[in-house]
Amino acid sequence: MAQHGRIRDLFDEVEQAPPDKVGDAFDRLTRMLSVHETAEEEIVHPYARRKLDNGQGVVADRLTEENRAKRLLLDLHKSGVDHPRFWEGLAALRTAVMAHARSEERYEFARLRAHTSVVERRAMAAAVRAAETLAPVRPHPGTESATRNLVMGAPLAVMDRAREVIRKALGKR
Repeated sequence: MAQHGRIRDLFDEVEQAPPDKVGDAFDRLTRMLSVHETAEEEIVHPYARRKLDNGQGVVADRLTEENRAKRLLLDLHKSGVDHPRFWEGLAALRTAVMAHARSEERYEFARLRAHTSVVERRAMAAAVRAAETLAPVRPHPGTESATRNLVMGAPLAVMDRAREVIRKALGKR
């Protein structure tokens, strides 16, 4: 849940950035969203499916929201921060992401907290941190399952990070 607060702060950072810093701020937001969602998809959602009453339904709703947000984020990246509709797209993304975060906190996280022990939550937190280290840093719609993330996540993460290094070396975004 602390990361949801960080994501809100990163949206603010993008919106308040001077024009020459918007791209860097948007990259930080993208990285955070991509890593955060991947870790949830690999660790939190599978656990919620098993642990919660109607866990399948709760998680299915969250995955639909995540896929929509990933598609919005990917569209923003494809068009770039200089596109005339960037700010409109960013507002739509923020609305989708914040609604998703509220739903997770209310329907998934609160219920998980009530149905798990401190030891289980600590183990899940450690697993989330481990998953974040191998997560892609760009949106990849269609990888919203733990299996797809585990199979495709590491190769996508390597490609994303290599792309960042190459673009940085070439002075591109």
